[in-house]
Amino acid sequence: MKALFVLGLAFLISACQPESPSTAASQSQARLVDKTHIDEVLQSLVHEQGLVGVSALIYEQGEEAYFGAFGFADREAQRAMERNTLVRLYSMTKPITGVALMILYEEGRFQLDDPLSKYLPEYADMQAFVTQEDGPNFIEPSYPIKVYDILRHTAGFVSAADDSVPGKLYAQLDPFNHENTLAEMSQKLAQVPLLHQPGKQWVYGPGTDVQARLVEVLSGQKFENFLLERIFLPLKMYETGHYLGSNQRDRFAALYQWTGSSMERASDEIAYSDYYQVWPLRRGGTGLVSTLDDYMRFARMLTNGGELDGVRILKPETIKLMATNALPDTVTDLSWLPSKGRVGFGINFAVRHSPPASAEEASGAVGEFFWDGFANTLFWVDPKNQITAVLFTQYIPFGPVELHKPFRDAVYYRDAEARAPKAENR
Repeated sequence: MKALFVLGLAFLISACQPESPSTAASQSQARLVDKTHIDEVLQSLVHEQGLVGVSALIYEQGEEAYFGAFGFADREAQRAMERNTLVRLYSMTKPITGVALMILYEEGRFQLDDPLSKYLPEYADMQAFVTQEDGPNFIEPSYPIKVYDILRHTAGFVSAADDSVPGKLYAQLDPFNHENTLAEMSQKLAQVPLLHQPGKQWVYGPGTDVQARLVEVLSGQKFENFLLERIFLPLKMYETGHYLGSNQRDRFAALYQWTGSSMERASDEIAYSDYYQVWPLRRGGTGLVSTLDDYMRFARMLTNGGELDGVRILKPETIKLMATNALPDTVTDLSWLPSKGRVGFGINFAVRHSPPASAEEASGAVGEFFWDGFANTLFWVDPKNQITAVLFTQYIPFGPVELHKPFRDAVYYRDAEARAPKAENR
């Protein structure tokens, strides 16, 4: 498996090098973004579908092509959703963590197929849960967790949502208590048996938080300091971080909860406690706040092959590696990943490998990579059409009000190819 993985990645990298910005800009390409149509769609989501507030920013062919904001960031205070509104990214933190770790990859600090225990020895003696017929049964994993397993959600980690024996132990140990450091989190997580064998299934879990701890060990810095020094300051993402200062809080969006018929304001404890206090735990899988423009600077860096405004964060080949499906054909259990469309998974991104299979699937282009967040935020990078999009809103749980599909369909309104299924690829 190791040899096939490495050889496959090497072939993809050599065969699919991204165009340089100058080459892309020289090509004659019709513009797709229709501002009037996107305005109509987003307005209808607020006025007819019950969204409290929504905003979006789109770049096309290297230029800003769309900005729109509708409704409220805070309905009760009658504070409008604006361009500089700060929102909770939740899992849109994960791509940033992936970039942080890949900076260290470029520096030669680790290899993708290294055993995780080489750097985090607490994972050396993991056990895998097998059955519960005659009581818990645990066996040695078929191979040690590799670094690339924590990058693509194939490590076998359980999450608190699971009701298995490992899931109950996870809940008991509470690795993600705010009072834990990343080092303490990792030590506790390593005590929980794996839910399945490494490399066998795609299961969304805490691997990105282990990435954050790996960043600390490999760099010798606290995770939040590494993000600040190596990503946020170089990219001028001055509004992005785990903690909101007093001068930012009047721009922080309220959080809403869908009740089945309306959006109700979430409790202040849920909405603000994570961000108004400096907790020991600074997670890699969630926890960042940002603005549209800040996150767009991060996304444009990805679009440009790792560089923005003369500042290089990663090499083009590293971005291509991150945006290439890294799931082996042997991983057939993909949990809920297929709900994102016909996609695989690279390094902290979903990667579209085929056109939409039906009109019910959201529009998108082959080769795009993207991710979203629990409060229904979304971003994607579409190299084919040179489109970079960021969508912000703030309601939980994920998905009960359809938002991502109508927005994607609106962005690709002028592109029938991105919206219509291809019969030969069904």
